[in-house]
Amino acid sequence: MRKILVIGGSRYFGRHLVELLRDAGDRVTVLNRGASAPPAGVGHIAADRSDGPALAAALGGRTFDTVVDQVLYTPADAATARDVFAGRTARYVATSTMEVYDPATAPALSGARLRPSGAALRGIPEDAVDPREWPVDADLWRDPARAAAAYDEATHYAEGKRQAEAVLAAQAEFAFASVRSAHVAGGGARDFTGRLAHYVDRIADGRPVAVHAAPQPTSFIGHTEIARVLAWAAGADFTGPVNAASRTALSALDLSARIGAHLGREPRFAVVGTPDGADPGTPGGAGPAEASPYSFDRFYAMDNHLAGRLGFTFSDVSDWLPGAIDDALRTRRAGKDA
Repeated sequence: MRKILVIGGSRYFGRHLVELLRDAGDRVTVLNRGASAPPAGVGHIAADRSDGPALAAALGGRTFDTVVDQVLYTPADAATARDVFAGRTARYVATSTMEVYDPATAPALSGARLRPSGAALRGIPEDAVDPREWPVDADLWRDPARAAAAYDEATHYAEGKRQAEAVLAAQAEFAFASVRSAHVAGGGARDFTGRLAHYVDRIADGRPVAVHAAPQPTSFIGHTEIARVLAWAAGADFTGPVNAASRTALSALDLSARIGAHLGREPRFAVVGTPDGADPGTPGGAGPAEASPYSFDRFYAMDNHLAGRLGFTFSDVSDWLPGAIDDALRTRRAGKDA
């Protein structure tokens, strides 16, 4: 029986991960600030993961075979984990994000290596962002106010993830792996992001979806599949980053077409900043100022072949998207009936 600590794991696919590990026979403990109780049969530690001394005191003499960190956002928190879990775990798996590849958040990424070539669109491989080589500004991130002021929201998130990976990849004494998740969708009311619901609502109502003039393909993964990837990673022995994405990248236009076909509705679109593509309800006839979620004007869909070589087989988006749309519809109907 493996002893596994999940940091976070209180909602959405994190909770499903905890249940998967428990049901597989692992001895699972959840660490969070105490606001959410874990599922039945799962241990619980209440602590602030950002407070090193308090975290160490809460852990006491406990040790674990693997730690899965669902809420690692900054290099400061990574440094705390590096120090506190030294000698307490042999393996550490962090949930990361495809946003580490976003060229809009790092000038170093806007090069030929991030552009698809030829007819086959395979996406970006893990070595495009090598955490062992990514620079870390430890002093900046020790002051949350300074870090917040240094970056816009998207860059703060992406750079925080890049540098958090870098700290543990280069400095930790335990084995470290990061799972770079695609955009997670599905789960109905459990999906607190509301991004898929945004599309379902607008297409069902006949309202335009706001898109870029030439939206680029992006990567997706279902909420249960990303939980399975993390459970697999917890028991594997690879180190370094691995991309987690279902097969088939979709642009905002592609996603809308699939939702529209499922609903029996023809999607309508409004192009960002283009009066001719404006939502008729927009005052002054100007196009929408912001695109819908999942509409991107730059390419950074992910290549998922490394995970396949390591032993994980991904589904295709078409395997789970119809069910995710149905879940969003049920949540929509329940909201209208409430």
